[in-house]
Amino acid sequence: MDALPPLSFTPAVGEHAFTAKQKALLATAHELGRDKFAARAAHWDEEASFPFANYDDLRAAGLLKICVPEADGGLGADYPTYMMVAAEIGRFCGATALTWNMHVSSTMWTGVLADGIPMTESQRAEHLRRRQLHFRRVVQDGAIYAQPFSEGSAAAAGRAPFGTTARKVDGGWLVNGRKIFASLSGAADYYGVLCTEDKGDEKPDAKDTLYLAVPGRSAGFSISGDWNPLGMRGTVSRNLTFKDVFVSDDEQLMPRGIYYKGAQTWPAMFFTLAPTYLGLANAAYDFTVQYLRGEVPGEPPVKRRMYPTKQIAVAQMRIQLEQMRSLFLRAVLEARPHPSKDERMRLYAAQYSVMEGANDIARLAIRTCGGQGMMKHLPLERIYRDSRCGSLMLPWTAELVLDRMGRETLYEAGEKDE
Repeated sequence: MDALPPLSFTPAVGEHAFTAKQKALLATAHELGRDKFAARAAHWDEEASFPFANYDDLRAAGLLKICVPEADGGLGADYPTYMMVAAEIGRFCGATALTWNMHVSSTMWTGVLADGIPMTESQRAEHLRRRQLHFRRVVQDGAIYAQPFSEGSAAAAGRAPFGTTARKVDGGWLVNGRKIFASLSGAADYYGVLCTEDKGDEKPDAKDTLYLAVPGRSAGFSISGDWNPLGMRGTVSRNLTFKDVFVSDDEQLMPRGIYYKGAQTWPAMFFTLAPTYLGLANAAYDFTVQYLRGEVPGEPPVKRRMYPTKQIAVAQMRIQLEQMRSLFLRAVLEARPHPSKDERMRLYAAQYSVMEGANDIARLAIRTCGGQGMMKHLPLERIYRDSRCGSLMLPWTAELVLDRMGRETLYEAGEKDE
């Protein structure tokens, strides 16, 4: 592995001293994207259908188990490695990268991230035992996990308890509630639902958040609603309803109270949506360069690179892309439990820069390529629509990130105005 030759392409995250494992995984992702995902992306977008064929390829390549520890049969990728590979997949199909993130996060949160969350000895033993069940499903059965957050309230942003609740009963939990924008709806085998423990009083508390894997065939579980959005159409993010859905104790993805600790300990766990959009920014830039050089497959070999306005626009796109890559990579490499204030601010800044910057680059790409950029037989208008969705995604929308950065800059912990 250490003797792997240099990569034949520049990854979406830019150049870096990649490890042998990172090189191998990046090469796999790039080849899958280039040879298979890119050609299919228009189909999933046009039909707003889930990319099942891409998931067959991800499964065959072992990428569904990328963050499952090697001891449990997975590839054992750490946080930075996953983030680099996710950006490379996003370069070729945004919907595939975004939904793959929901699945991988279920194994990453319970794996390498959970290892850095404080637990009692009994909690740690419980967690290690139960996560083997979930890892085994992914490794041996190729199971897909979803991760529905949103409810149309402040809960997904961490500011309120979830409206979806779980009440303890013999042998497990009864889940009731509703999730919206639930990606992989109808495609996932298990739904990693965040809900608030119902303790029988009228004081629900965000600290009592539970993280439960609800099997997709559970009695009382249903999927409803249409899915016809602007972009990210292949994510198929419909509504989920839970009506007295019984979930056994072993379906807990984390012990009681540990998810809340994890959110406080590992803020970088919410940055995992960003790689998809860094990949899209690369895709918009790559297409623009190809188009201006007359090298887009299937298009007339007309060069448009000689115009100063085009050259300046490409330079502007490259400058912004390099800024995004640098900030993204630094935030990824320094991600850890209990980051410093400066590290946390860089994380927020990276999130905002990528989520807003991807659409900025796509906008410049369409303006620079001209009318052809709007045509649906070319990928640019889809990249533009997909990239617009990034700044809207909970728990760290662009607005919430700005709010957090401003507040946490001006107020130290515990401070308030009289």
